Amino acid sequence: MARDTPSSAETDDRRAVLYRMVMDEHVCPYGLKSKDLLERQGYEVDDRWLRTREETDAFQREHDVETTPQAFIGGERIGGYDDLRAHFGEVPPDPEAPSYQPVIAIFAVAAAMALGLSWYAFESLATVRAVEWFIATSMCILAIQKLQDLESFSTMFLNYDLLAQRWVRYGYLYPFGEALAGVLMVAGALIWIAAPVALFIGTVGAVSVFKAVYIDRRELKCACVGGASRVPLGFVSLTENVMMVAMGLWMGGRWLL
Repeated sequence: MARDTPSSAETDDRRAVLYRMVMDEHVCPYGLKSKDLLERQGYEVDDRWLRTREETDAFQREHDVETTPQAFIGGERIGGYDDLRAHFGEVPPDPEAPSYQPVIAIFAVAAAMALGLSWYAFESLATVRAVEWFIATSMCILAIQKLQDLESFSTMFLNYDLLAQRWVRYGYLYPFGEALAGVLMVAGALIWIAAPVALFIGTVGAVSVFKAVYIDRRELKCACVGGASRVPLGFVSLTENVMMVAMGLWMGGRWLL
């Protein structure tokens, strides 16, 4: 498509011109996001495709820009996707800012799964087993997050875990123990293994987090959702470990009785 600069006939306040890469082997995701954002803001989008690398390079040279997509509104170049978001008053997320979103998502999905299992098994949402399944499935999902990049997790874990600092290999074993205990507790099987494992790793974790956050007053990221975590080490991390301790005591006590 043409790469002409938007003309005066194209400068209507509710019309935008968007240049984005649409090639056989690559469709720019930020171009699609830009088009969607403009349309959601009520703009009619003149969607102009850059179909080859040569077209894209020529467009960038012509407009003295280094990236695409590029959006024009009222004849004025706004820029790429982040520039559009800023133009419409949306603050782009800071990739380094603390975020509890991963933990909220994990616990919300785990709760929904637990309620679903409870309804399937007992035709009731308000069951003791639903609470057990919530904690157990949370442990499983958290273990998956850690196991995605075990090296990064173990490195972040070493910042605060007392046992891992004394025995580095524990940082590599921890997610497997969490997953094992979680799966067994979901199944209600081999509790004589699951309960001690959950009790042990939960206790060590709780003591480590409490010391790092509330005694040493250190500001760290929690490895609870993996090595790329932006979740601050603190109450959420302590809650995860206390939940495992409680689950180990509860299910272990039931098994003994």
